[in-house]
Parts: sequence; structure tokens; C-alpha cells
Amino acid sequence: MAHLPQRLYSAARPEFQYPGRSGQGTDRRWKLSWSRFPVIVRCASTESLTSLTQNAAEIELKYLVSQHGWGVRRLRRDDEDELRRVALVQAEAFHIPLALFNDFFFMFFQAEVLSALLYKLKNSSPDRYACLVAEQTNEAEKSSSSSVVGVVDITVQTENSVLRHFPGDEEYLYVSGLAVSKAQRRKKMASTLLKACDVICYLWGVKLLALRAYEDDAAARNLYSNAGYSVIESDPPWTSTWIGRKRRVLMTKRFS
Repeated sequence: MAHLPQRLYSAARPEFQYPGRSGQGTDRRWKLSWSRFPVIVRCASTESLTSLTQNAAEIELKYLVSQHGWGVRRLRRDDEDELRRVALVQAEAFHIPLALFNDFFFMFFQAEVLSALLYKLKNSSPDRYACLVAEQTNEAEKSSSSSVVGVVDITVQTENSVLRHFPGDEEYLYVSGLAVSKAQRRKKMASTLLKACDVICYLWGVKLLALRAYEDDAAARNLYSNAGYSVIESDPPWTSTWIGRKRRVLMTKRFS
């Protein structure tokens, strides 16, 4: 507890008149000296202090993580422009360009991404699924109301394919859909989004995070490794040979 300077204590030492045993006069045993107690100075109303505290808390809690010039927060569910912006960022990151009718198929893919996002928001509990978005923390650098430039999805899951590696754990936080706008890549935004996933993991009381990456995507695997993830399993060799899809690795991160 902070104290005011001693000179403020000694500036006022009033003698309070307390009745003695006879009911009259002053009993010196009951004289109070303010030098023994901190002084309470009323410099603002309770309402003003409460307002200031709330404003400070709102600023502090606006972002789950704020670093490298990026702030990460939860998606605003009632903001249609932001929902569409999130779908656009993820669609641009995961759409595979086609030689013919690419624009048409991209619009279709973006619509699918938006539909999936709306479904998850509608049918998932707020403490079981969250879409986290990244934006620039410097207000002067925001050029529009839709300032989202990075996205990641986190979902509580209970799949045995992951939990069998961690006896005793009943659930884990699955990280997916990590996407960053092309113009903002290689600026540590992805690592900031992953850090926000750690925060959600702590807030929800989950100790295990998991994600999957393509085996031949060295850049992504290096990003996850730097964030504390390690490979615990790979797709079977026949996956790429017979099924014809790229092999993936399962990477996890556990908090004690």
C-alpha cells in the first residue's frame, strides 16, 4: 500500500474528545495520533475512480496478446464486415489457384469459408470454440473499419488419435486455420496469434494444444517449433502414395 509523505501526517493531529471514565473531559489513553495511521485523502468521487478503473481495464483487456505491433482479440460475432473480412483472409491463404475460372471458384470457396465460420459461431459454446483475429495496435495505421489482417481458429476437441499420446488428458485445444494477409507476412504476426492461443488455453483450463502441418512445409514447421510445438506423429507413408494427398505431421505443446 502506498503512503503519503510523513509531512502530510504531521500537518494535522487533532485531539478527539472521547469521554473518560467519569463521562466528562478527555481520557488521554484514547487520544488518536494520525502519525500511526495512513491518511485517506478524498481527491475524487467514487464514481470517477470507478470509471477510470473500468477504462483502464478495458484498454488492458482489449487484446489477449499485444506484441510486435499486433494485437490479437476474439472475433466480434455481431460485426458482419469483420466476419466477411475473416473469411477473405482465410480464403486467400488456403485457396489453390486454378487455370480456368479461378475468380469464380475463389468466390465460391470464400462463401464456403464464411458459411463454416457462421456455423461454428452459432453451434459452439464460447468456451469451446473461438476465432481470434489480429490487427495493428497503432490506430493511425488502420486504413479502414475492417482492420483484420490475421486469423486463427481454436477448438476444444477430444479425438483419441491425439489423446492416446497423452494418458490422463481428456481434451485438448486444436489450432487450425492460421492465416495472414499476404502484405503482412514475415512480420511476426503468426507467432503473435499462436501466443494468443496459449492465453486461451490457460483461460479455458486446458493443458494441451495440438495442430497439424504438412510434412514438407519447412517454414510452417519451423514457426510451430519456435512456438514450442514438437512433432509426435506423422501420417503413414502410404498416405501420399495411395490416396494422393500430402502427408501431415501432428505437433503438440503441453503446459505442466
